Amino acid sequence: MTANARTSPNARTTPNTRTTAECPVLELREVTKTYGDVGALRGVSLDVAAGEFVAVVGPSGSGKSTMLNIVGTLDRPTSGTVTIAGNDVATMTDDALSVLRAEHIGFVFQHFHLQAGATAAENVADGLLYGGTDRRERHRRAVSALERVGLGHRVDHRPNQLSGGEKQRVAIARALVSDPTVLLADEPTGALDTASGTAILALLRELNAAGTTVLVITHDLDLAASLPRQVRMRDGVVEQDAGAVDAAALALAIGGAR
Repeated sequence: MTANARTSPNARTTPNTRTTAECPVLELREVTKTYGDVGALRGVSLDVAAGEFVAVVGPSGSGKSTMLNIVGTLDRPTSGTVTIAGNDVATMTDDALSVLRAEHIGFVFQHFHLQAGATAAENVADGLLYGGTDRRERHRRAVSALERVGLGHRVDHRPNQLSGGEKQRVAIARALVSDPTVLLADEPTGALDTASGTAILALLRELNAAGTTVLVITHDLDLAASLPRQVRMRDGVVEQDAGAVDAAALALAIGGAR
């Protein structure tokens, strides 16, 4: 087996620096998560390679959000193994996981989670707080990230001066500012109107085309059907992992209606 965090003497303090060419970006093996007597995940196995754009879709209670929290190292599995960019998270301390998140994982949430009193640039710069970057460099990189998502003219605007679509672009810029290995997007279009949602999906496509690995958790069947890979979940298991199908077929597959 290729050397990873489990064989490194520094595994508990320093994230592994293997390139994504040597391993999947994300690797789950027989992952379970239980809360009392409720099994939220029941033996989930999943690989995501560098550069993929994957939709994770399923009905409420299927385990999508639980899997996102575990993939994002916000929660630990009850059993099984989770490997992020070559690092076995079970071997890592909470401090090491914080470093891992800062270096490898970008989060985009449905409701933006922006600081109301902070400018767009300040909100984006917050994504670098745990990376040891000095204030001037954080600001420079934040402005660059905002320019990348088309908001170079909004760097000094606060959230109440931005549209919903612009707020989500700020959130995406914050996720990208540390140049993460993978972008995890939880219902990224869920709080937006159709036009704004379409624009955000187009931006995610552009980022993916430029090399960013993107994993989207969504209830939006049209969005999921438009992506090249769909992981369909039900009752805490991966029911099917396949290429894209149309939205009507996807709705039928997960028991929904069109």
